[in-house]
Amino acid sequence: MVRVRVRQHVNPLSFKYQQPLDIPDWSNIYAELNQPLHLDLGAARGKFLQSLAQIHSNYNYLGLEIREPLVKAANLETEELGLNNVYFLFANANNYIGKILASIPELKLQVITIQFPDPWFKTRHSKRQIVQPDLVKVLLEYLQPEGIIFLQSDVHKVAEYMSQQFLNYPDFTEKFSHSWLDNNPFPVATEREKLTLAQNQPVYRILIKKQA
Repeated sequence: MVRVRVRQHVNPLSFKYQQPLDIPDWSNIYAELNQPLHLDLGAARGKFLQSLAQIHSNYNYLGLEIREPLVKAANLETEELGLNNVYFLFANANNYIGKILASIPELKLQVITIQFPDPWFKTRHSKRQIVQPDLVKVLLEYLQPEGIIFLQSDVHKVAEYMSQQFLNYPDFTEKFSHSWLDNNPFPVATEREKLTLAQNQPVYRILIKKQA
């Protein structure tokens, strides 16, 4: 098991995260390129996607993470696990999401997850939040009809903000009649979700669907 200590929060607007992005040859990454894709923005240590990749081998999984040491450790562990349907990419999602998705042959983006992103509470730091209008536009373009977006946070204000950015578009509708879900619809939870629930803290979840 690889353990890496890194800063919990980094400024995505800093010069380091504006550098040209090195996109791999996806045919060397995924054994089956034409499988549906699950995109996880802010993948952290990658445990969530690694677990899903073992449960659902008929999906490809791509995790974007802005903290490079975590990406290197996650890919190393993925290789040790012998998984050929999951990969982690060091990238600032807001700068490169369009380029990344355009680079994947036979793309069938079916699932998007954004879980417990850095809250950036101060108004002057709002541009550091991962969910920005331009990001939503690109995700809307590539997400398949009836594809889903799952959002969750332990900060009510952040969860509301994220969900509203997607629901501003008529293409997206709430999958359920109420906003906050009691349970995670996926068979595994992120490390942050486990910690939050263990501390008896609330988690605000919403599942959003793109119309057919």
